[in-house]
Amino acid sequence: MQTVTVKDLMVPLEEYATVSEEATLYEAVMALEKAQEELDRSRYHYLHRAVVVLDKNGKVLGKISQLDALRALEPKYAKVGEPTTISRAGFSPQFLKNMLDQYALFRGSLDDICSKAAEVKVKSFVHAPSEGEFVSEDATLAEAIHMILMGQRQSLLVTRGDDIVGILRLTDIFKEVFQRMKACKM
Repeated sequence: MQTVTVKDLMVPLEEYATVSEEATLYEAVMALEKAQEELDRSRYHYLHRAVVVLDKNGKVLGKISQLDALRALEPKYAKVGEPTTISRAGFSPQFLKNMLDQYALFRGSLDDICSKAAEVKVKSFVHAPSEGEFVSEDATLAEAIHMILMGQRQSLLVTRGDDIVGILRLTDIFKEVFQRMKACKM
């Protein structure tokens, strides 16, 4: 059986939703929607769920996930603490509701989302990638799965030398693994 590499499954950067670091949250959401509409559905089964942010030289600064975008609409979440630590603690629904009240999160009407999204620049909340979020385009599928699982990531930035050339999404890895499961004769 042929070895599957990251480059076989990645979404090339030019096919992904991208915005400049000076873009607003609104512009990022519109870029994501446009990329989803233009997605080659014969090749990619799942829609994009993140936006790549580029600096003024066109180099990747980082990504904005759907969770990042929602957090950016309520800056007080930065005072609550690291989201991954909090979510793993397994707090009760009542405790989470009390936090909502205590920190006055989303006190305003959701009707003012338009003004918030038009004001917030993506450079103020873009997720800068850490060392464990990069994978070579020549890495095997097994290596990529290991990195996704150990880092608990939804995607990895794919490199060719020093350049970022694509995104490897968990959804595309899952689809490949799922297709192999379906092919098993049990």
